Amino acid sequence: MIDDILRRLYSTVPTDTLYHYTSLSGLLGIVESGHLRASDVRYMNDSAELRHTLELMRDHITRRVIAGTDRPVLLNQLLDWLSHRIVGGPMLFAASFRANGNLLSQWRGYSVHGKGVSLGFNPQHLSSCARRQHFQVGRCVYDSARQRELIEEVVDAVESSAAADYHESDEQATLSIFERVEGRLLRLAAILKHPAFEEEQEWRIVSPVIADCSAQPVHFREGASMLVPWYAFELRERENTAAMGLDHVYLGPTSNIDLSMNSLELFLAKRGAGPARGISYCQIPYRQR
Repeated sequence: MIDDILRRLYSTVPTDTLYHYTSLSGLLGIVESGHLRASDVRYMNDSAELRHTLELMRDHITRRVIAGTDRPVLLNQLLDWLSHRIVGGPMLFAASFRANGNLLSQWRGYSVHGKGVSLGFNPQHLSSCARRQHFQVGRCVYDSARQRELIEEVVDAVESSAAADYHESDEQATLSIFERVEGRLLRLAAILKHPAFEEEQEWRIVSPVIADCSAQPVHFREGASMLVPWYAFELRERENTAAMGLDHVYLGPTSNIDLSMNSLELFLAKRGAGPARGISYCQIPYRQR
């Protein structure tokens, strides 16, 4: 049942250019390597997004238990288990894109001041790369009513799957029930975002669930206060080509527009990664900090 929910959520196919905001340093890394660094979702915004889904589940389960349910102990055990698994559970990697490539809030949040670019990728190219690497492309859900409906469906599914196997005294059987749905819940949480961020119109590429990082090509980078696990999402269809499916590029606010535009164009052309629709300046005034 949860698989059906996820199938619906990840069935929307992007048709417009999808933008990835980054710094000039990030641009150099992406073009030189030919891949994006998809981060472990638990490390994106300090797990705020996973906690948003957990809060939605906690609210719904609390109301369901108060209203009356056949398995109140099971549902409370589920909440307690999930709260611990946010840190220590399996890994799921994601990279973010925006339908709007020129948002002031994104220039402020995702690029170094005066050194930002927004890389617009062809949606068909991204979808093709995702399929080849067993990633999925999903559009984030912001509508609070829709989120509550999804959580209700998920909790229904957990209760239904537990119908034959659950016994309050059998801890191992209970854990087995939760482990069966854990990866699916992660995939749901990866695209449920707080309604306050609806302006972003975010899409995500989401990896398969990884239970053991030692057996997978998981890398680490320095974050603001800790090491952040990441997984390479290849942007090139073939290793012997430089084409990454760039459709359009925005240059963010900068103090020297002409020189910056020129060097950006030269760099992309030299690397064989020139965008099909060219480069545009964001037209947002640069303010010296």
